[in-house]
Amino acid sequence: MGALLSAPLPGDGPIGEAWVLSDRDDHPSRVANGSLKGQTIAQVLEQFPEQAMGKFAGRFQRFPLLLKFLDAREMLSVQVHPSDANTVCGDEGKTEAWVVLEAGVTSRIYAGLKAGTTEDDLRRSLANGNVADQLACFAPKSGDAVFLPAGTVHSLGGGVVVFEVQQNSDVTFRLYDWDRVDTQTGQPRALQVEQALGSIDFLEGPAGPIAPVVEAAAPVRRSRLFQCEHFWLWRVRAQSPFAVGAVGEPRVLVCIEGTGQVEYGRAIYAVAKGDVVLLPAVLGQCTFQPRGAVNVLEIEIPE
Repeated sequence: MGALLSAPLPGDGPIGEAWVLSDRDDHPSRVANGSLKGQTIAQVLEQFPEQAMGKFAGRFQRFPLLLKFLDAREMLSVQVHPSDANTVCGDEGKTEAWVVLEAGVTSRIYAGLKAGTTEDDLRRSLANGNVADQLACFAPKSGDAVFLPAGTVHSLGGGVVVFEVQQNSDVTFRLYDWDRVDTQTGQPRALQVEQALGSIDFLEGPAGPIAPVVEAAAPVRRSRLFQCEHFWLWRVRAQSPFAVGAVGEPRVLVCIEGTGQVEYGRAIYAVAKGDVVLLPAVLGQCTFQPRGAVNVLEIEIPE
């Protein structure tokens, strides 16, 4: 994880999850430079709603997306997130998506149930300890993109690093934890089996890597990876300048490879691998100037 992020990591132990753009009370992101340096996203949106959010000003109580990097050396717990319709926690549901940044020979992604799996099948597998037999699984490779709508059972691990975009929600129900025991307590971690089962969309089926939609091939390759009601995401691979941002709406850039700079008028903002740049609506369209080859994700909030 340390090789991906430009900011230093806390402590000496392994870090498996980094929230890189978060408007959550328990983990607020802060402006890194400029006159608003140190202020949280929430403070910026409260002071400058139109400038920051444009046509979305007043529509959201907080910034609607949560962005993360995940470094899963071991298998994460098998979990599921509820939809907006069936969440009971006072939070939103959680649809999310992954872009695979690194993967090895032992890396695995579990996404969705095998076709035809029923709730009874899953309950029996929980009782027998063979939950993995009911899950769709594949070996990921760098560049894969996986869409996980709310209600999809999922897990990943074995040395895989992904970028994650999701609804701004922290609701997770743990279905299974590979029979692990917490080293600090000597007890298995808590499960939320009934809530998880109640959140699963048993009609969804397996979720594998999606086929990117190439919108431009040269000199800048721009591919649309995800387009859902909560977020749109493009991947841009380039060595020459390209346009980013849009008039009247915010955009988010995530640099996952290479370096460059965002140029707006005479203002220049350096961007390195692992950096996240929130382009406020007031900027409109800007220019991204690469320094060599870059791989940048651009994220839009759909109407």
